[in-house]
Amino acid sequence: MISDPKLALDRRNGLPDALRVLAEAYPRANWGAHPNFGEMIRFWMERHAMFRQLTELLQSDAQALADGRVDFATYAPRLSQYGGMLLNQLHGHHQIEDQHYFPQLITLDGRLERGFELLETDHEAMDGLLHGMADGANAVLQGGEIGPFLDRLNGFTTLLNRHLTDEEEIVVPVVLETGFSG
Repeated sequence: MISDPKLALDRRNGLPDALRVLAEAYPRANWGAHPNFGEMIRFWMERHAMFRQLTELLQSDAQALADGRVDFATYAPRLSQYGGMLLNQLHGHHQIEDQHYFPQLITLDGRLERGFELLETDHEAMDGLLHGMADGANAVLQGGEIGPFLDRLNGFTTLLNRHLTDEEEIVVPVVLETGFSG
């Protein structure tokens, strides 16, 4: 586990240089054209895109309720459906990564062992954030104010995007370098 507070998910602005070894060798703009950018990594990136889309939708919906552009009867089922989808899918995604993919990927390039430890530490932090999101959504669904939930959702989205970007900059270059296919 990573214990350096500067590397905590809520404190970092990107990966430290030591963990960007392969990210520098494989710039994001070139990933899709690389011959090792196969179906496994394409699917994985699509999952990340889905998480980003769901958080954007949840933010937009919550802001619409806060601004009075939508009523609670319209908002509540969408929060329940899309919030539940985000929380369940993200939790399952992290479990698969931690139990299946990361243990295999970590053996492929020892330079990034600390990077995978960072991602696992992120997943632990994200678990707490996911529980907080669920609690906040449930409070709104039970008649609570939207403002505190919207603040929590915005903070969650920022941290999720930081994590997803950092994870992509560790995992994708390892796959491109090694041809790992899952």
